[in-house]
Order: sequence, then C-alpha cells, then structure tokens
Amino acid sequence: MPTPGLDGYTPAWLEPEHEDLAELARVFFTKQVVPHAARLEAQGHPDREHYRQAGELGLLGLSVPEEFGGGGGDFTHEAVMLTEQTLSGEGSLGLAVHSGIVTGYIATYGTEEQKRRWLPGLCDGTLVGAIAMTEPGGGSDLQAIRTRAIKDGAEYAVTGSKTFITNGGLADLVILAAKTDPAQGASGISLIVCELADDAPGFRRGRLLDKIGLHANDTAELFFDDFRVPAANLLGAEGGGFFQMMQQLPQERLVIGVGAVAVMQRAVELATAYAKERTAFGKPLLGHQNTRMVLAECATRTRVSRIFLDDCIERHRRGELDVATAAMAKYWLTDGQCEVVDRCLQVFGGYGYTTEYPIARMYADARVQKIYGGTNEIMKELIARVL
Repeated sequence: MPTPGLDGYTPAWLEPEHEDLAELARVFFTKQVVPHAARLEAQGHPDREHYRQAGELGLLGLSVPEEFGGGGGDFTHEAVMLTEQTLSGEGSLGLAVHSGIVTGYIATYGTEEQKRRWLPGLCDGTLVGAIAMTEPGGGSDLQAIRTRAIKDGAEYAVTGSKTFITNGGLADLVILAAKTDPAQGASGISLIVCELADDAPGFRRGRLLDKIGLHANDTAELFFDDFRVPAANLLGAEGGGFFQMMQQLPQERLVIGVGAVAVMQRAVELATAYAKERTAFGKPLLGHQNTRMVLAECATRTRVSRIFLDDCIERHRRGELDVATAAMAKYWLTDGQCEVVDRCLQVFGGYGYTTEYPIARMYADARVQKIYGGTNEIMKELIARVL
C-alpha cells in the first residue's frame, strides 16, 4: 500500500495522487478520529460528525464519478484510504461498507435519478450507508433469506429482520436484500434501498451487538414490520438481486483483504518496534534468535500477502477479478491476518494481553474477518468448484 512497510515495498499501481490521498487520510484519521478512540469504544458507535468531516475532505466515495459528488477515482483509491484507516488504528467508521460497498451498488445498478438522489449524500457524509443481507437464521446462504418485500401498488411492504449489520446503528440508507417473489428461489431476490429514520412506521433498530472486538463500530439488528418503501427504490430489475450480489461480492471480499494486509503490516511494525525496546536476559528481545525468526516469518507472510493483494486489486481494476480468486484472497489473507497478529502478540508477552497495547485490540478485531463477507469455509467451497 502507499505507506511502505519495513520491507520498503510499494504497489506497482501507486501514483503520486495515491500518495497525496494517503497523506490526507493519514492526517485525518490520526488527528481527527483516533484521539477519540476510548470515547467511541465506550459509546459503541462512531460520531456522525466524523463521517461529515471525512466527506468534506473528499475521503468518501472515492470511486464514485465526480458528477455524483465522488472522487472520480477507482478501487485503488478506496484501497489507499482503507489502508490508511487501518494503519492509523482507527476502527469506528464503517468506511469499508459505506464507501467500499454501498456506493458501488448504487453507482453500478442505480438509475440516473437514484444516483443523483443518494450518492451525493453518501459522498459528503450527510448520509451513512449500510447493506443488509444477513439474517438471524442464516448468513452465507443468501438464497435462504426470509425477509419479504411484497409489491403493494406503488410501494413494497417489507417484513423481516436482519442482523450483524455493519453501520446499522447509524445508517440512513440501507440496501436491503429481500424476497420479492418467495416462489422463485434465487430469482426471487431483489435489492431495495430503504431510507431509514428511527420514527418511521414499521421500522425498528435493535440493539447494538456486544462483540468480542470492533467495539467502536455500530453493528446492529434491524427489524421491519410492514415497512413501506417506494417501488421507485428498487435497485436494478426485480428479481435481479442475487445476481447483483454475486457480481459485487468479489469487491466486498477484496475490501476485507485490504484490511487484513494492512493489519498484518501494522502488527509486524508494532512488534518489531517493541522487540527493539524491550529487554530480556540482558539484551533486547530482537537480540534473541526466536524473536527474530518469528518476526522474519511474519514479515515474509505480510510481503507475500501484499503482492497477492496488489495483483487482485490490479485484476479488479481491469474488471478481471473472478469469484474464485476473490475467495482465495478473502480466505488466505484473513487467515494470515489472524496468524500474524497472534504471533506478534506473543512477542509482547503479558503486555500483549492488556488492552493498553494496540496489539490486543487488533487480536480481538481480527477474528471476525474469517466470518463476514462469507465464511472462509464457504470461500474454500467456491474455490473448489473451479478446480
């Protein structure tokens, strides 16, 4: 990514504009958001003001066309911003979903009117976006969703529930996966954009989920009971939702991979710095062969992961990232993230288990990476289908 790690590696696609973006993002996250980390973790959700500040700086919707309020870039710009967020240690703002996923759905499948209606607000931070696929009864099996959206004149009547929804506590705009024709299986799934307000009839936000990690990000339950949505909010064609999600999931999995590699880089850097300062048996930890071997192995895993990730980013930029390769990236990079963070935490000894050190929070935050976006077990099934 744009900030060279200990190995000095930078991606082949890196341009001066990416470096400028990285600097802008780095300053924003470290100066404007990270100082509030303890308060944000305690309240369990980010500040809306931080979304607006990010929007004012042009850090939201980087791949959205300029005519709709975005940055006019591509996925490489999103990757740079998300990398800098991770390297800074900022974990409250759900930008991976808001900018990395939601804006892409609307830009790709929205009508001209829908794009002009929703994208500017997502890009300036006045709207917070989420996508709602997962339900209490199932996650990776999207064909089994039970939420219904039944056409009633000029509206859809939505009934059902969603859970584990990133940004769900603050979201003003949710792309909802629902069955518009329950008899048609996957062909009966549609995507509908729901404009949410806490006083909207038929809609209720559930609790913010108490998670192992990612404490400052709002992950919520959403409940719909005859919630009325204009039929004009249908995204794309009715019955096309499953196909749309399959088209967009490779980018979602690539977004997860970007975060995984950035965490690996940060973990190695933190552990190496600590090993140079901490002494044991009369010399720095880095002077002990076992510590050097562990860090060498973690640094190697990180560099190989970054090169694989950059290849996937370049493929995606060309429109050539296939489902199986995206699945490989999601599973292998998040497995690597958990392994590298675990081994780096060990370098810290007992201090690594205390939350005053970032490595402990990174350890707790990492575990979900192997679950959301499709479990790593499902990723292996997708890979196996092309063998």
